[in-house]
Amino acid sequence: MARRGDEGCCAVLHLNEDNARFGLLATLILLYLLCGAAVFSAIEHPTELRAKKLWTQHLHNFTETHGISAEDLKAFLRTYEEANVYGVRVDALRPRWDFPGAFYFVGTVVSTIGFGMTTPATIGGKVFLIFYGLIGCAATILFFNLFLERIITMLAYIMRWFHERQLRRTGVLMPSDHRRGSGTSAGESDSLEGWKPSVYYVMLILGVAALLIACCASAMYTVMEEWGYFDSFYFCFVAFSTIGFGDLVSGQKEYYVNQGAYRFGNCLFILMGVCCIYSLFNVISIIIKQTLNWILKKLDCRCCRHCRRKHLRHHRNAVNPAQIKSRRNDVSVDTVCDSETDGRRMSGEMISVKDFIASNKVSLAIMQKQLYETANGGPRPSYARHNGFSGGIGALAIMNNRLAETSVDR
Repeated sequence: MARRGDEGCCAVLHLNEDNARFGLLATLILLYLLCGAAVFSAIEHPTELRAKKLWTQHLHNFTETHGISAEDLKAFLRTYEEANVYGVRVDALRPRWDFPGAFYFVGTVVSTIGFGMTTPATIGGKVFLIFYGLIGCAATILFFNLFLERIITMLAYIMRWFHERQLRRTGVLMPSDHRRGSGTSAGESDSLEGWKPSVYYVMLILGVAALLIACCASAMYTVMEEWGYFDSFYFCFVAFSTIGFGDLVSGQKEYYVNQGAYRFGNCLFILMGVCCIYSLFNVISIIIKQTLNWILKKLDCRCCRHCRRKHLRHHRNAVNPAQIKSRRNDVSVDTVCDSETDGRRMSGEMISVKDFIASNKVSLAIMQKQLYETANGGPRPSYARHNGFSGGIGALAIMNNRLAETSVDR
């Protein structure tokens, strides 16, 4: 009975932490958007005004020089804009809807890049795109998640190997200590078995890999597309991050030297870049979550323990009221909900078996369990004990599970 009351306390506190984290993240994203809008408006808006003024002047000079009315010229330009939708350009470009062009298009669809330089113009094409993109995007996201799982596993193996070498070099671990069954002290065993890869090292490795891919791809685009190197690097980020503005698009000229090799290299670089940036984004999201936890912890330090107890008493009728009431004098919030995971949450280590559960709860399943017990006056049949990574879906859950397997179950 006391255990159920403790779980109820943790459920309420974790739910409040999740709500606070969600609200803080939403506020920070809104501030981030406002700051970004202010910066881009200050940088780009003057150039937009100058370009609009210059275009108006050119339009006026052209109509005066050739004796064409402004209305007729605008009608002609609108006709060109309509033809532009179907792939007609002033400069000679490769066909948009031959098989290689269509293959490039579907690649941008399923990867969610969506450059926008080619779009279906017929009703049949638009209808087919809806169903094709629905399945294709889902399958590609699954591929990215599986790639993330494998890259994190590989990095964990490599980093563990370096960690073992460092322990042997310092004399903490003997060459045979890593084998099961060898005679090792508890401290030596814990120094290896308790090790977890650092999220910052993983971020650094993925960042360097993405940077190398982008630099190599930029060198290729500078030569083949005749772009500036910075423009090529900008295109790599826009493409690899699947933002896909479409202002710069590779592989659109009618002819290239070594065209087949270039198109293969273009697809390969984009595939590798998207996978690396996708993995990097997911690692950065963990660091952002750690930062949110740190901010909330700092804010929470200003609240007295009395306020937290008062908050629990206020919610005792919602979750396990009887148990909380019976133990409110001898159960401390810090004792119930603070564990070794809370102290290590900001350590920069990348997810042990217990760590990440502290920053991911409370799940809907726990709340449903508590409400069920309250309504029926007794506990539900017990579930299998979670290993700390059983909750969650998507890329973060895959990453956490793989890190737990590769860094702990050895």
